Amino acid sequence: MTTWFAPAKLNLTLRVGPPRADGRHPLDSLVCFTKRLGDYLSVGTADDLELEVLGPFSEGLSAGKDNLVCRAAQILADVAGIPAKANIRLIKNLPIASGIGGGSADAAAAMHALNNFWDINLPLSDLLALGAQLGADVPACLTGQPVRMTGTGETLSPIGPLAGMGVVLVNPGVPCPTGPVYRAYDDLGAGPELVIQPVPDVSNRESLLAYLLEVPNDLEQAAISLAPEIAEAVELLAASPNVRLVRMSGSGATCFALYDDEPAAHVGRNFVLKGLANRRFWVEADRI
Repeated sequence: MTTWFAPAKLNLTLRVGPPRADGRHPLDSLVCFTKRLGDYLSVGTADDLELEVLGPFSEGLSAGKDNLVCRAAQILADVAGIPAKANIRLIKNLPIASGIGGGSADAAAAMHALNNFWDINLPLSDLLALGAQLGADVPACLTGQPVRMTGTGETLSPIGPLAGMGVVLVNPGVPCPTGPVYRAYDDLGAGPELVIQPVPDVSNRESLLAYLLEVPNDLEQAAISLAPEIAEAVELLAASPNVRLVRMSGSGATCFALYDDEPAAHVGRNFVLKGLANRRFWVEADRI
């Protein structure tokens, strides 16, 4: 049985331009991944395509053919000209519809695992093209490395090594589906045409933080208008000791805070947990 790790994806920045004629929005986002927080996906033999979903966030998640994991498996099998036969077991540790790429990361993990399991051996460039058919975040999740996403998410540019930092993730326990957030963003007036600016040296912590402080997540206010609990998560993180930056990831509802190192992040996590009135919140510490 082949097992693959699907880490949480963080949008360190997210600029969003006005919608194009096809309704999709141009993006400019600096993306990175957690080291330990994530889902796990394993594949084994079966007579058909089977998906089992387990773990703390499995409840309410479809295991049918509409699941992004099954769609990824079917696309890969179709390209290879083989029947889609596998048992896929997904351990769902990340909140659903939470802006940290859980479904996209799972789809990417399925493509990697099945590419090996079925002995298809497509190069990453082919997987990226297939992943783009599934969603804007899937190509970045297929790389698993810090990248800059532009276009509508399909254009990836390597940014080199990222400065290591501690991170605390807080999800307020409310789903925040991408479509309604983008519609709220448009209703609030969207934004100007994107101007793609160069990214500085992100291997230097202070240079990275200076850049992040200048470049926001454009969807944050739209998401807060739909899920006010996001503002509570931001407020708690911003009050934590030695915090360097607080931001929402993706289209929400997960927010994150950056710290100089992982021990400081664990202090931040404990601070947030003590201050919570709503115990539905999911709070974890890791590093990027």
